[in-house]
Amino acid sequence: MRAVRHKLVVGNWKMHGSRASNADLLSALLAAQPPVTDDADVAVCVPAVYLQDVSARLRGSAIAWGAQDVSAHDQGAYTGEISAAMLAEFGCRYTIVGHSERRTQHRESDELVAQKAQAALAQGITPIVCVGESLAEREAGQTEVVVKRQLSAVIHRLAHCAAEMVVAYEPVWAIGTGRNATSEQAQGVHAVLRAQLHAATGHGATLKILYGGSVKGSNAAALFAQPDIDGGLIGGASLNAADFVAICRAAG
Repeated sequence: MRAVRHKLVVGNWKMHGSRASNADLLSALLAAQPPVTDDADVAVCVPAVYLQDVSARLRGSAIAWGAQDVSAHDQGAYTGEISAAMLAEFGCRYTIVGHSERRTQHRESDELVAQKAQAALAQGITPIVCVGESLAEREAGQTEVVVKRQLSAVIHRLAHCAAEMVVAYEPVWAIGTGRNATSEQAQGVHAVLRAQLHAATGHGATLKILYGGSVKGSNAAALFAQPDIDGGLIGGASLNAADFVAICRAAG
């Protein structure tokens, strides 16, 4: 029997926005009443400089908010970094860790991603742990090896707490390219990840695994209908209220 898991749709604004445009976007999302129901939750992960504005605007609403990264350290001489305790002060419920842009552009290792996930959980923040392969790795038949290696590092460090994270599968070749894995391709990798999570934690049936990579209103329903896809981590489409609401409604 297919496990019933609460859907989750998270908007990743990346390095976009301004105070004025953010206010307009949030007002439109609140007015549209995305389906934050018994079937689906909605959140936005925003640039750190906007956390105060976003937390003030969304406080009391059904839309949660989070950060796009977090330091592996609690405090200290780490100029430019932001600790999980600092994010917790703004009521962050989620933080993204290990996004492919961080792994490639900032050379973040699997172990550093695991440390960041651990730091977030220590402050009661749910890490959204991203895994995904490049086009070269997919074409070489290495998809399973890559994503299982990336996830294994996090599972090993979090141990029994691994059941409290969210995983996001984002094929690198489909992020911001307009290309996306077919629903069947995405489902295949999600099934592999769920089996790995179940073997390691015993909670594979209940852990959320999101899909990210050029998700749009036109393909969201087909993706979210797959048995092991529990929602989405949405990039560019989350910056347009109509597009994001359409994706949220596909999950609800």
